[in-house]
Amino acid sequence: MLQHTLLSRRQCLAHIAKLGLSAATFNYSELLMANSLAQPSPGFLVPPYLSQGDTIGISSPAGFVSLEEIQPAIRTLKSWGFSVKVGRSVGQAHGTFGGTDAQRVSDFQALLDDPEIKAILCARGGYGLVRIVDQLNFARCVQSPKWILGFSDVTVLHSHLNKHSGLASVHCKMATGFVDQPEPANSAAALSIASINDALTGHSIDYPIEPSIHNRDGVGVGLVVGGNLRTLETLSGTASALDTDGKILLLEDVGEALYSVDRMFWHLKRSGKLAKLAGLMIGGFDMPADEENDLPFALDLYQIVLEKVRDYPYPVCFDFPVGHQAMNLAVKMGLPHRLTVVGGRAQFNELV
Repeated sequence: MLQHTLLSRRQCLAHIAKLGLSAATFNYSELLMANSLAQPSPGFLVPPYLSQGDTIGISSPAGFVSLEEIQPAIRTLKSWGFSVKVGRSVGQAHGTFGGTDAQRVSDFQALLDDPEIKAILCARGGYGLVRIVDQLNFARCVQSPKWILGFSDVTVLHSHLNKHSGLASVHCKMATGFVDQPEPANSAAALSIASINDALTGHSIDYPIEPSIHNRDGVGVGLVVGGNLRTLETLSGTASALDTDGKILLLEDVGEALYSVDRMFWHLKRSGKLAKLAGLMIGGFDMPADEENDLPFALDLYQIVLEKVRDYPYPVCFDFPVGHQAMNLAVKMGLPHRLTVVGGRAQFNELV
C-alpha cells in the first residue's frame, strides 16, 4: 500500500532542476500547504504488463460499433505482437447500444473472466456503461488483474474500479480511434496510439506539457483519478462515485456549453471534490460557441476553473493532452504520479 507522502524541499528542488527550471520564484510554503491537505491514498492493484503473444479483447459495452470500424485497431494491436479476440458485442446493435444490456453484460463479463485475456480495449464510448456496471462481476478480474482501456463513457469503469478494488486502468483512445499508419510519426494521432502500447508494456509515463500562462505552480503527488466531467457528475452519490481526497484529478469533456461546465465545476466544489486534491489537470474541453444572438457567458474555461479552486493551494495544469481530440495520450488511472508546475511549465511523471 502506498501512503501519500510529503515531498521534502530537497526532492522538490531536485525535480524542478531536472526540468531545467529556476526555483527562484517557487513558493515552497504553498507546496507544503498543498501536500498537507492530502490524506493517505488507498492501495492500488497493477495488472501484469503485456508481452508479445498476449491476448487483448475488444468489447463494445457502450455504443454500437461495426467490425469494419475496428479493423485499424486490430491490425495495429497485431503489429505490436498481440493476439486479438473480438467480443460478441462488436457488430451487435440495439438502437445506439452495442447490443442489449444483457448482450453487453454477457460479452464484457466473458472477457473479464477469460484467463487468456490480459487487457480489454473498449471499442467506443457514447453512452451505456452506467446501465450495466452494477451487473458486472469484477471478482475474477481482481484476482487475476487485467488492464481495461478507454475514455469518455468508460469513465464509469475507471471510477468504479478505483473505488471498489484499486485496480489500475488506462485512460486512452478506444478501438475506433485507431488509424492505419498515421503520418507523420510524430503526429498527435500517432503519438496517442503509440502511448497505448507504451502503457500496456510497462513504460513509465513522463509527459512534458505545453506551457500555459493559466497554470498554477506547485508539486502534487497522488493517485490519478477522473475522466469525463459530465460522466463523473452523473456518478455522484452512486456506488461508483469518485473519491478525490489526496488524488490528482484529471478532467475532460466535449460538447458542453460554458454555463454547463461552470455548473459542473460548482457541483465539484460544493460536494467537496476539489478541496483536498493533490493536483488538478484540465484536458480537452471542446465546447460549442455561444448561439447567435445570445449573450456570451461571462467566464471562459480558465476563469471557471480557477474561480472554483482559488481557495486551495495545489498545482493546476491546463491543456493536458487528453480528451475528445487528436492528442489523447494514455494515462494509467489509479496509479501514483507526480504533477509539477513551475513558471507555467508542467511535467507529469509516473512513480511506479
